[in-house]
Amino acid sequence: AALENTSRATKLNLDDIQEIADYWSDIRPIYSQFESGLKSGTADVYKYEIPGGQYSNLKPQVDSFGLGHKFKEVKEMYKAVNEMLGNIVKVTPSSKLVGDLAIFMVKNDLTPDNIVEKGKDLAFPDSAIAYFEGMMGQPVGGFPQDLQKVVLKGIKPINCRPGELLEPVDFGNIRQLLEEKHGLKATMQEALSYALYPKVYEEYLNFKKTYGDLSRVNSPVFFDGMSEGEVCEVEVEEGKVFIVKLVSVGKLDKDGFRTIRFEVNGNQREITLLDKTYIKTDEATTSTIMANPENKNEVGASIPGTVTKLLVKNGDQVKAGQSLIIIEAMKMESQIVAPVDGKVSGIVVKEEQQVKNGELLMKIE
Repeated sequence: AALENTSRATKLNLDDIQEIADYWSDIRPIYSQFESGLKSGTADVYKYEIPGGQYSNLKPQVDSFGLGHKFKEVKEMYKAVNEMLGNIVKVTPSSKLVGDLAIFMVKNDLTPDNIVEKGKDLAFPDSAIAYFEGMMGQPVGGFPQDLQKVVLKGIKPINCRPGELLEPVDFGNIRQLLEEKHGLKATMQEALSYALYPKVYEEYLNFKKTYGDLSRVNSPVFFDGMSEGEVCEVEVEEGKVFIVKLVSVGKLDKDGFRTIRFEVNGNQREITLLDKTYIKTDEATTSTIMANPENKNEVGASIPGTVTKLLVKNGDQVKAGQSLIIIEAMKMESQIVAPVDGKVSGIVVKEEQQVKNGELLMKIE
């Protein structure tokens, strides 16, 4: 508008721009649950050198570790970690490394002065291991040698470009795998999706197997569900519309199931579903067993999160420093390693289980 009637006029139609603004004003509340709470710019991105996109994700990540009250301390540590690493270029994934390491250090009462000594017995986040292993490239000036040794714990770093170590991708094999495992005759786009993000893409395919293609369900219904008596339209294909009405949600039975009655284009149907919020009484009263930090034969969680992978089973012989379990919290993965040599016994967690910081995971005899 400021350039109107000048030689630099943009020729943009302000009414059209306002329509776009109105559209996003209506859309934004639908996705409010994913907002970070950051409603305006902040000088912190300059003070602490935190990329803006990461800054908006950092607060919920810090909250997930129970460190919300120490957010300022984490930001100060972010700056300290950056300087400790040599003021590295911070883009994904190197910026994530700095954030993960800052949270890890605050969580474990570490500082740049004591991390080498106190970090000898700690399992560092996967992003830190990947960085010091050279999987994000070689930083100008190299790695801090003493810190690299503590983080890697015997892992041999590379000194070449990480991409040189990648095997050529065989899209034929990927297509065959997707067809055999998921019954999918993959297009090049689908094969490429798997090649880039195999875990995420398989989770997506498994979700579709369970729930079907929900891409045509409108966002409010997808995110928040329907209330009794509410009606929505679902266009399953061009010209084919289902009118769905939620009639009633039955009472919870003794096993945690509810009967859902609904109508599709006037035809009433009902299904019985497990209420995922239901917790059996005996499960609700089960107390969390914490690992004894003084007993090196008890392996505890170093962070709160979700057990994504068990790398060993009962009876396996393990060496000190060997990876046992992977725990993930807000995209930050940590490998829990064996503190001593011995035989795995009494694994008390399973994959996809939520665990607390310090919770007992397994014992080693």
